[in-house]
Amino acid sequence: MKQFLSFSGIDVISLVKEALFLKKNPFLFKHIGKNKTIGFVFFNASLRTRLSSQKAALYLGCETWILNIDKDSWKIEMSDGGVMKKTQEHIKEAIGVMSLYCDILAVRIFPNLKDKRYDFHESLLKKIQYYSSVPVVSLESATLHPLQSLADAMTIEEFKPKKERVKVVLSWAPHPISLPQSVPNSFAQCISKLGYTDLVITHPKGYELDDNFINGAHIFYNQNEALKGADFIYAKNWSSFKNYGEIFSMDPKWTIATEKISNHPKFMHCLPVRRNLIVEDAVLDASLVYHEAENRIFSNQAVFKTLLKNL
Repeated sequence: MKQFLSFSGIDVISLVKEALFLKKNPFLFKHIGKNKTIGFVFFNASLRTRLSSQKAALYLGCETWILNIDKDSWKIEMSDGGVMKKTQEHIKEAIGVMSLYCDILAVRIFPNLKDKRYDFHESLLKKIQYYSSVPVVSLESATLHPLQSLADAMTIEEFKPKKERVKVVLSWAPHPISLPQSVPNSFAQCISKLGYTDLVITHPKGYELDDNFINGAHIFYNQNEALKGADFIYAKNWSSFKNYGEIFSMDPKWTIATEKISNHPKFMHCLPVRRNLIVEDAVLDASLVYHEAENRIFSNQAVFKTLLKNL
């Protein structure tokens, strides 16, 4: 593995095993990051991704630096060939210089949710890859959030029931603002690689995800039917893919409520979460969200360790 941007070509099961091992032995490989630096670049806000990544780097003995593009740097020009009258620095020089100052460049970007072609081509991420002289790690991109989903897979592995097949339901839930499909895309892409999961995706009509990510998951437009027999429920809002970025529904019937989960499946969410909109208080308070958040450290650590070994 020379970079980490998606689960394409990635052995998810091996990475999950590595992350679980590191959770029990977090300082065992502190020597591997000696005299190495991981640079973190944030084009949008972050809490868990930022802090868990720093903690993971610390466990590996790495130095870190953080740059918030909207607060700490010059205004960056993303397009090519133009006359820069309103921006001070081009992405080419910015990434070229940043990658001189680190051994791994970890970057978090966000889709504009207006130009589907631009977002789903991963135009900005590809430019960062092209101009970087060091391995690039996605801390979230326009279409995927692989480090989050790796932590989710790790959590499912820890809490899965003792049976041959495990039913995992990814459910859309209402939200007041337009959100990307990156978390559900990545979750579907990752969880389908565990080998023992039956993935079901449920959402109102009009919220179908890109077929390139769902890997044959069963689709239900009736949430109650989808939730029957679930072992895990992962709730997340996303805006429309077909009518890109649009919100069609705020139907409160899609909120994950106590009466919908009488068989007591494990509830999951990436956080931050809007209480009593995405999920009721009682469900959230008995959920796995803190386990997922803690596992962000060790899933990140597994990825960083793999890349550092190959430097």
